[in-house]
Amino acid sequence: MRSSFRNTPKIVRSRAALLRDSELTLGMHRLRGRVFKERLDWDVSVCNGLEIDQYDTFKPTYLLVLEQNDVVGCVRLLPTTGRNMLADTFPMLLDGNPAPVATTIWESSRFCVDTKSAAATAENGLRKATFLLFAAMIEWGQQHHLHAIATVTDLRMERILRRAGWHLERLGTPRQIGVTKAVAGLLPISEEALGAIRATGQISRGAIDAPSILAIAA
Repeated sequence: MRSSFRNTPKIVRSRAALLRDSELTLGMHRLRGRVFKERLDWDVSVCNGLEIDQYDTFKPTYLLVLEQNDVVGCVRLLPTTGRNMLADTFPMLLDGNPAPVATTIWESSRFCVDTKSAAATAENGLRKATFLLFAAMIEWGQQHHLHAIATVTDLRMERILRRAGWHLERLGTPRQIGVTKAVAGLLPISEEALGAIRATGQISRGAIDAPSILAIAA
């Protein structure tokens, strides 16, 4: 893994550090612009190549995958006890049921991997950056005593999660949202899921401590 991810960033867990790492933050928003607007053609706002939305103002935690100091993967995490995309933007995906609200459930959003830049792949063809992010999400959840992550995703990503060994428990029926078929669900924070992802992704160490993972918390 070290041959593919040569930099050794530290784990960053403060607002001041986030501001000091402004180039990484910009790299994350540029990646989101390329993936969600240019590649997937989602209805998102992009300014000067940066995809930023209102949920970035709610002091989220970000997990980033770095390859030679470039951001090649990212995900955003927000507590379900505050404003989040499932409750406030996509409640129609819950089939009339209330959105999850618990200190032990956080929401993930804006998950993306740069498939053109992320070099290494696992045996099943998925990018190792994808597995690293999945594993890091579970490890971060374990560190913060979560039992699940809520998310809104599309059917393509649901299949990727299944291939990785992380099975989504649907909270409603899939619905057409713009150009994609979206679904809401819960992802378990468990040793079983983490073990499956590590095995499938050929990850031999903790992802959250890997030299290619950076955690930035507000």
